[in-house]
Amino acid sequence: MYRFSCDYSEGCHPRILKALAQTNLEQTAGYGKDPYCDRARELLRQAAQAPDADVHFLVGGTQANTTVIASLLRPHQGVLSAETGHIHVHESGAIESTGHKILPLPSSDGKITAAQVEEAINAHYADANYEHTVQPAMVYISHPTESGTLYSKAELTALSKVCRSYHVPLYVDGARLAYGLTAASSDLTLPDLAQLCDILCVGGTKCGALFGEAVMIFSSQWKGDFRYMIKQRGGMLAKGRLLGLQFLTLFTDGLYFEAAANANRLADKIRDALKKNGYPLLYGAAANQVFTQVSDSALDFLSSKYAFDLWGKPDADHTIIRICTSWATDEDAVGDLIISLQAAAK
Repeated sequence: MYRFSCDYSEGCHPRILKALAQTNLEQTAGYGKDPYCDRARELLRQAAQAPDADVHFLVGGTQANTTVIASLLRPHQGVLSAETGHIHVHESGAIESTGHKILPLPSSDGKITAAQVEEAINAHYADANYEHTVQPAMVYISHPTESGTLYSKAELTALSKVCRSYHVPLYVDGARLAYGLTAASSDLTLPDLAQLCDILCVGGTKCGALFGEAVMIFSSQWKGDFRYMIKQRGGMLAKGRLLGLQFLTLFTDGLYFEAAANANRLADKIRDALKKNGYPLLYGAAANQVFTQVSDSALDFLSSKYAFDLWGKPDADHTIIRICTSWATDEDAVGDLIISLQAAAK
C-alpha cells in the first residue's frame, strides 16, 4: 500500500541523513548553542531578509504552537483562529491546556479575513461586559491552511495592517510552508512573511526534515525570555544540534524549496487527472494537499491500494478524501494512482 495520507510518512531527505551520519561523533555544546544551529539561524535570517530575527528550533509543530501562544498571551487572553484552524481541530486541546481559549471564526476555505478580525476585536470591546469575557489578543493563521488554501499577499497585508492597528500579534504556522511558498499560484515570499507577521513557524517535519520546526520572531516586543518558555514546555532539546543541522541542510543551496516544488508538481498532476475524470476539486487547495469527493464504492477500491486521510461525508454515499504528496513522493506511485482514479471513475 502506498501512503498519500500525509507528508511525513518518510524519514528525511538523503542530504540530511548524510549530514547527520557524517557529524554523528562530533562533540558540540547542547541546547542549540552549537555552530550548526548558529549557521542555520543565519541562513534562515538571510532567506527571510530579516537580519534581526530571533530563531529558535523546536521538535514538533504542536510543541511550537503551544510555546508561541503561551508566551504571547496573558492568562485572560485568547487567540483568534479559523474554526478549521489546526490549533482548534487537530491538537487535542493543546492550546487550552496552557490556559488560553481559542476564539474560532467561521471559514469555508480555511482562511480568515482582516474584516473578521477587526469585527471580532471591536465586538469584544463593544460589549458592556467585555471584562468578563476572554480578550482577543492574538491572531493565528496557517499557510497553507488546514484546507490546503493559500493566503495572497494582499490578504496577508490587510490582515497584518489590522493586527498592527490593534496591537495584536500575528502568528503564522508554516508547518507546510515550503509547499505553500512554491505553489504555482502563490505570490508570497519568505521575506514578505517576515515583513507582515510577528512570529513565523518554518516547518521542517513535513518538509524534508526527520523532525523539527524553526520559530522566527521578528518583532522585538515578543523576543524576551522565549528560551525560558521553550524549556518550560519541554522543547529545549539537549542534542539541539540535531535540529540545527537539519535546517542548515534544508536552507543550503535551496533544498527546502526545491524538494517542495516537486511535491507541488505531482499534486498538480493529480489535480489534472481528477478534473479529467470528473472528480470535483474542493476548497481551492493549491499546494501539496488535494481534496476531492469520491463515491464510497470508489473509496473501497482505492483504499485497497492507497492510504488517504478521510475528511468527512457530504452525504450517505460519498466521502471527501485528502490526497497529500511530499518531498519524497514517488512519481511512479502517482502514475499508478492516476490509473486507479480513472478506473474508479467508470
